[in-house]
Amino acid sequence: MPFLSKWLLPGALSIVCLQQVYAQQKLAPYYPSKQEVVESYIKQARLDSLLKTIPLNARIQANWQQDNSFWYVKHLPADGQEYYFVNAAKGSKEKAFDQQRLAEGIKAVTGKNVSPLKLNISKIFFGADAKTITLKKEADWIQCNLNTYHCVKATDTSFYRYDSSKPLQSRTYRWEAARRDSISPDKKWRAYSKGGNLFIKELEAGKEVQLTRDGSLDKPYGDFSWSPDGRHITGYLSDPVESKKVYYVLSSVAGTSRGQLKSHEYDQPGDPFTTYTPFIFNIDDKSKIKVDADKIDFFGAPQAHWRKGSDRFYTYERVDRGHQRFRVIEVDVTNGKTRNVIDEKTNTFIYEQRLYTRYLPDTHEIVWITEQDGWRHIYLVNDITGDQKLVTKGNWVVRDIDSVDTQKRQIWFTASGVNPGEDPYFIHYYRIGFDGKNMIDLTPAKGNHIVVFSPDRTYYLDTYSQVNVPPVTILCKTTSAEKILDVEKTDTQALLTTGIKLPEVFVAKARDGKTDIWGVVYRPANFDSTKSYPIIENIYAGPQDSFVPKNFSPANEMQSIAQLGFIVVQVDCMGTANRSKAFHDVCWKNIVDGGFPDRILWIKALAKKYPQADTTRVGIYGTSAGGQNSAQAVLFHADFYKAAVSSCGCHDNRIDKQWWNEQWMGYPVGPHYDEQSNITNAGKLGGALLLIVGEADENVPPESTFRFADALEKSNKNFDLVVIPGSNHTDGGPYGRRKKRDFFVKQLLNVDAPGREIGEH
Repeated sequence: MPFLSKWLLPGALSIVCLQQVYAQQKLAPYYPSKQEVVESYIKQARLDSLLKTIPLNARIQANWQQDNSFWYVKHLPADGQEYYFVNAAKGSKEKAFDQQRLAEGIKAVTGKNVSPLKLNISKIFFGADAKTITLKKEADWIQCNLNTYHCVKATDTSFYRYDSSKPLQSRTYRWEAARRDSISPDKKWRAYSKGGNLFIKELEAGKEVQLTRDGSLDKPYGDFSWSPDGRHITGYLSDPVESKKVYYVLSSVAGTSRGQLKSHEYDQPGDPFTTYTPFIFNIDDKSKIKVDADKIDFFGAPQAHWRKGSDRFYTYERVDRGHQRFRVIEVDVTNGKTRNVIDEKTNTFIYEQRLYTRYLPDTHEIVWITEQDGWRHIYLVNDITGDQKLVTKGNWVVRDIDSVDTQKRQIWFTASGVNPGEDPYFIHYYRIGFDGKNMIDLTPAKGNHIVVFSPDRTYYLDTYSQVNVPPVTILCKTTSAEKILDVEKTDTQALLTTGIKLPEVFVAKARDGKTDIWGVVYRPANFDSTKSYPIIENIYAGPQDSFVPKNFSPANEMQSIAQLGFIVVQVDCMGTANRSKAFHDVCWKNIVDGGFPDRILWIKALAKKYPQADTTRVGIYGTSAGGQNSAQAVLFHADFYKAAVSSCGCHDNRIDKQWWNEQWMGYPVGPHYDEQSNITNAGKLGGALLLIVGEADENVPPESTFRFADALEKSNKNFDLVVIPGSNHTDGGPYGRRKKRDFFVKQLLNVDAPGREIGEH
C-alpha cells in the first residue's frame, strides 16, 4: 500500500501532489522532548504487551488422520482455543466437537475442572465415523462418544500410534559417514575395525581375518562400505587432527568466588583437517588397493554409492577445500582407477551446504543442483557417461528439492523468482518432469508459500502471505493443484485497532543501476508526515541466505523500535543468497562489502520518495555476522551511518568458525582476511558504537569482540561495551535490547533514555 495514502492525511489531495509538496519543503527533524520520549517508551511497552495477546493464526498445525482428514486448533484471545475438523475428501470443515460438553465429559473422568475454551488437548484421534475420539490431555488418555459425550479412560492406545509428523523423505548428506561395523549383503561376513585395522569375520564359522596391518589407534581404518555382491569393501585410512580449543571465563557462577574457565573445540580458518585416504579391499584374495586419488582433506570421509547392476564401480563425492571444486568420482574396484562423473569448478565459490545430489541407481541417474549456468537449477546426470541434462532453466532460483518420484519421473521442488511481477524471494512449490516439461505451480497465488502434504500426498495445505498481507490457508488436491476449501484467513481487525502500522515493501536499484534490491520499512504508530525521522537499519549480510521477512510480519523488534520515533528498515543486498550466482558472488573474499553500496543507495532512494526519512541520522544494528556488518558501517561508511550497535560480532574472520568463513573468504587464509578485519581497521571508527557480547559465546568466540575493543582503546576511540555474564551467542537479551534502544535514542534523537520515569522498562 502506498506510504502517503496509508499514513498521511486523508482527502482529495493526491499522493503525487503530497510527495511534491514535501519534496519542495524541508521537513522539521523529529527531536522529541524528554517527556515525549518517556511517553514513547511507555506506549511502546504497552503496545508490545498488547500485540502478544492478539492471536493471528498465521499458520495452522494440521494433525492428519489416516483417512486424510485432519484437525487443528484455532487460537483465540486470552489463550482460548477452538478445535476444527476438516474432511479433505468431502471438502468440509466444521467444529470438531461441542467444547462445552467435551469439557464436562473430561471433568467426569478426571475430576478436574476444565475450561471449554482452554481444553489444551495435545493429541486427538478420530474414529472411522468421526463420532468417537481418543484424546490425550496432560498424562491422561480419554475416549469420548461425540453423540452422548460420555467419556471413559482409555487404557490401550496402540491403534492410535500413527505419527503424522514423521517426514515423508529423509535426506542424507555427503558427509554422513558409512557404518564402521557392518554385515555383508550376502550375510557371510562382518567387517569391523579393531586396533585401528580392518578385520572381517565369517558369520557361520566365526573365523576372523585381518585385512590391514598398517593401521593404528592413532591412524585407523574406518568408514567401511560393502559392494553389493559382498566381494569388496571400501574404506579409509584416516590421519586424525585434533581440533584446537577456544576458551572463555564464566564470571558469575552462583556458589563460587572465582571465575570458571571453560573451553571447547573450535576449528578456525586455516586449521588442518583430518585426512582420509580411500582403499578397496578384496575379500577373495584379501588384497587391498589404494584408490588412485588424492587424500580427502576436507569435511570427512564420503559415502560410497554403488552402481546398479555392477559390483565393479562405485562413486563418492568430494568438495575440495576452498569450495571451488565439486566432483562425483567413479572408482573401479578392480584396479583403483578413477574417473570424474561430475567435475564442477568455479573461480569464486560453490555453496557447499546447498549442494544437492540424489542417486537413482535403477536408471543410472543423479539428480543434481548446481549454479553452473548462473542460476541455481536442477540437472539430471547419467552416472555412467556423465552426460548432463538441464531440467529447470530460466532467470530464477531452485530453493530446494521436496521429493523425487522415480515412477512418474517427476521432481517436486521449491523455487523463487519464477513468477514475473512478484518479489523474487517468494517461495512457490512446483513439480516438473525429468525431461524438463510440464512444470506445474502448485501454489499460484501471489505471496510466500508454506506447503504441508497429507501423509499419502493426496492433498496439501498451502499457507501464503506477504510481510504486510495476512496469511490465507487453503486445502488443495495434489494431482490437479485445484483448491478444495478455504481453511483459514487471518483476521487483522484486532491487530489494526491497536494503531500499529503494517510494514511497507520498498524496492530500489542496486549499484549496477539494473538489479532490484528488496527491503521492508517500519514506521511508528504516531507517524507525523510533517517531520523527518532518523533511520535505523537492521542488518544481517551473511552470505548463507536472505533475511528480509517475507511472511506476514506486523509485530517484531523492528516494529517495536520504530515506536520510539524511528523509521526502521531491513534490506537484502548483493552478496547474499537466493538470487543469481553473480548477485551472490559479490561476497567472495569480500565480506567487508556487506552490500553497503546497495544499502546506501536503497536508503537514499527511500528518502527521495519519502522525505520523512532523514538520511543525516542513520543508525544500524545487527547480531553475529550482522554484528560484524554493523561495526563495518561505522568503520568504512561513517559518512553515512552515524551510530551502530554490534552484538556478538565476528570482527575478524580468522577468529570465527572454519566452515563458515572459508566458504566465503576462501582458502588458504590470505592477506585479505587481515585487510577486511574490523580489528585491523579499528582506527577508522567514525561513528558512535555500542558493542554487546555474551561472555559464554560458543558460536563466535567472545574474544572477537574483546580484541576489537582492545584495538579501539589503543586507537583512542570512544565506544561503549556491554558484557552479558553467562550468556551465549546473543543480541544481549532483554537488557541488551534495552541498551540498544537507549543508545539510539541518545545518538539519533539527542535525548537521554528514561529511567525511573517509566520504571524498569
